[in-house]
Amino acid sequence: MDSQLAIRARGITKCFGDVVALDGVDLDVARGRIHGLVGPNGAGKTTLLGLLLGLTVADSGSLEILGTPVGGAFEAPGGVSGFVDGPGLYPSLTARQNLAALAALRGDDTRSARIDDALDQVGLTDVADERTRGFSLGMRQRLGLAAALLTGPRLLVLDEPSNGLDPAGKKHVHGVLTRLAREGTSVVLSSHRMDDLEALCSEVTILATGRTVFSGPLGELAAENRELDYRLVTSDPERARRLAAGTPRIHLADGTAGRRGGEALMVRALVPDLDDLVARLVHEGIALRELAPVVSPLEAAFLALTEQRKSGTQQRDDTGAPRKSDAQQQETGR
Repeated sequence: MDSQLAIRARGITKCFGDVVALDGVDLDVARGRIHGLVGPNGAGKTTLLGLLLGLTVADSGSLEILGTPVGGAFEAPGGVSGFVDGPGLYPSLTARQNLAALAALRGDDTRSARIDDALDQVGLTDVADERTRGFSLGMRQRLGLAAALLTGPRLLVLDEPSNGLDPAGKKHVHGVLTRLAREGTSVVLSSHRMDDLEALCSEVTILATGRTVFSGPLGELAAENRELDYRLVTSDPERARRLAAGTPRIHLADGTAGRRGGEALMVRALVPDLDDLVARLVHEGIALRELAPVVSPLEAAFLALTEQRKSGTQQRDDTGAPRKSDAQQQETGR
């Protein structure tokens, strides 16, 4: 195994009856990196996370985690922690008691100082002795993260860790994950929040109907040759509009919106052509007060790639999930 990889998966296939959850998935996750996992509902994200945590086993393919080959009788290697489908908590216990109970279930004689440290890391010290039945969704997510941190993981696997977090809570969790990666922990997180992925991840894997449609650096994904819609707010909307209309390969998009006493200009362009427009605006003495994509490059690429996959010819069952091919049925005996 490549010593720089925390996860190396090749050709991972997992079926549930006639439904193919994962169909030949490859995945590389570098050590000390935060790797995003995205896809529409039913894409196979939760199944893949479950494989990494030892909650299920693959029907075929090879998987190596933290240098350890994973076989049929899979138990998560030491150093792997996290949660899928939300953390499991005892509502009648306090936050501190929950962490002590979870540690005891693992046979871990975790000292109270370590529990206090985990609670402090996720910002729950003030509610450590309150019962979790009164916790908000965001607080439960943070307590689940604290439970995962108890073991000092080298690989952290998280399913929607920002779900239910308010802005302050999200900032706190982002800080924890960034620090862990900086200290050498690898993180795999699934999220529907593109802003979370863009803020945290250096690499991302996009799944659609059980297959990988993209895997690589975020910058590479955002640099794909596709036009995006942008919103521009300038000091002189009318002059900016005329200048945009006369700039090659800049397309004026339909619709405008009042913004801060002026009119937002909507254009569609590739990045190099947008740069040309910005240079022209500056040359003409028009101040550019705001420039932002209407949809982030990651979200635009995600939508384009998953829609391409959906429009493919793979046969599906009545629920819309892909069916196993004849070869897969013969291989798995199902």
